[in-house]
Amino acid sequence: MSVDGGYVLSQRRYMADILNCAGMVDCKPLATLVSTTRTTDESDSLFDNPTQYRSLAGASQYLTVTRSDISYAVNRLCQHMHSLSVSHWVMLKRVLPYVKATLQFGLRLRPSRTSVLHGYSDSNWARDVLDRKSTSGFAVYLGDNLISWVCRKHRTVARSSTEAE
Repeated sequence: MSVDGGYVLSQRRYMADILNCAGMVDCKPLATLVSTTRTTDESDSLFDNPTQYRSLAGASQYLTVTRSDISYAVNRLCQHMHSLSVSHWVMLKRVLPYVKATLQFGLRLRPSRTSVLHGYSDSNWARDVLDRKSTSGFAVYLGDNLISWVCRKHRTVARSSTEAE
């Protein structure tokens, strides 16, 4: 879609299809995603339809191609694929109304006066209180356009507190 001398890469129709599959087409849109500080209740009961959860969480992963704003939340949801609880389902059902509220969001590409490549990175050390694993990420811009980003949790627990600035 062309907007103001640029383009917006959007997955609006795909997002609508996900909402339809979840039976949430008529849900009330939410302006915020899941809390990054709230943890799940370890004594929570198991979710009775893991296939539905896996299908919706997996479908949400494809949205992160054009929606960096949901990358963290979707990553958190996909970490529980093998041991799903009712609270994980509640977290997923909060992301979908946010997606509904932001159907117009996408990856904006526009002409830039410069072709300078900029990269930004950030990481935390053992921030997740459940598994003490670190998370790191980066964003790369070509001029004013975001062209690549990653946010991932490390596979192992960090044993050093050394930081790079």
